[in-house]
Amino acid sequence: MTKQLIFASHNAGKIKEIRSLLKPMGVEVLSADEADLPETPETGETFAQNAALKATAAAAASGLPALADDSGLCVHALKNAPGVLTARYAQKCGGYEAAFADLLKNLVGKKDQTAHFACVIALAFPNGSVKTYEGRCDGQIVPPRGADGFGFDPVFEPKGYQQTFAELPADVKNRISHRGRAMRAFLADFETLIET
Repeated sequence: MTKQLIFASHNAGKIKEIRSLLKPMGVEVLSADEADLPETPETGETFAQNAALKATAAAAASGLPALADDSGLCVHALKNAPGVLTARYAQKCGGYEAAFADLLKNLVGKKDQTAHFACVIALAFPNGSVKTYEGRCDGQIVPPRGADGFGFDPVFEPKGYQQTFAELPADVKNRISHRGRAMRAFLADFETLIET
């Protein structure tokens, strides 16, 4: 069984999460930077399409199995926006702090403050085969709190908790998060999918 995977991401927060989830399996995770892989354009219209695009490109370029994820925040009162455009929305706003303010402004006067984080993880092999795994975490949008996590974590309070993703301990967040759930679905297949 191979002990090395590429994680096709340049996002330090995501890389840290994936490494912590795969470390117990004895898997070395190389980031896109460490494997000297360029950024793959996210031209898909769904999380699954974008994840598969990134994983397939990384596996083809590296000759190793590659994981990639696409994830985003879907705000129900905003017709599930920003969705697949989550990272670009933050860039357009000028950073996450400005995006938090814009998001909260767009929700003023709306009764429904619910949202969910969605994640699709794709595993691609150099032969072109791809398998995807989905995860979702429901919650609500709140004013930003907490210093941990990354992205929109400070404004997302998962259902059943009084803390945002940015306030929760990492082990709790990994257990309940959209990415953690998608990773568990992946890990359930791990022994049969990752072979030498």
